[in-house]
Amino acid sequence: MSLPSTIASAVEHRLEIKRSVFLTRLTPVASVEEADAVVAAIRKADWDARHHCVALIIGPHGERQRSSDDGEPAGTAGVPMLEVLRHRDVTDVVAVVSRWFGGVKLGAGGLVRAYGSAVSGALDVARWVDRVPLTSLTLDVPHADAGRVLASLHTWADAHGAVLDDPVYGAAATLGLRVAPEAVEAARAEVAAITSGSVEAVVGDTSIVDRPR
Repeated sequence: MSLPSTIASAVEHRLEIKRSVFLTRLTPVASVEEADAVVAAIRKADWDARHHCVALIIGPHGERQRSSDDGEPAGTAGVPMLEVLRHRDVTDVVAVVSRWFGGVKLGAGGLVRAYGSAVSGALDVARWVDRVPLTSLTLDVPHADAGRVLASLHTWADAHGAVLDDPVYGAAATLGLRVAPEAVEAARAEVAAITSGSVEAVVGDTSIVDRPR
């Protein structure tokens, strides 16, 4: 099962509907506390906006979720904003839509569409980052063989979506490779083939890695 993605950097998107202005700010965050600080800063900077509606999703699997209508009719702002974030499978982001009222009431349905469209439009212009679990493998190779083994691993990594770490040169050359968990055995078999069975790849931890699209 794939993990939710996130965004690479903060995004702003402006939408105008019947003279009301909806300004969306999407910000990547690592915690609820960080999200709260972002919201507070926007409230202070744009104090003249009538509403600052909020939706946030945080955690590797989107475990923490929250929304606020900030004075709009219940369920017309924060919830549709949150639904867009859920539908687009994004996490570690806080969305704040600031509204300057234009004098024309939009009605409940109009507000739901406006706040949902505001967040969706901002996500459309964001730079996305995929989150992938990768398992580390390390192998110690004699210096005389390091160049040849590294070149072969580069070819294998490119074909299998793996990541090669920079070599560390000590008594031997330590090469690091990060692969999808399901590709660990294939990677170990490749190392054995490249080195004629003289080197064994040691399996390490699995961690979440950000990969720009």
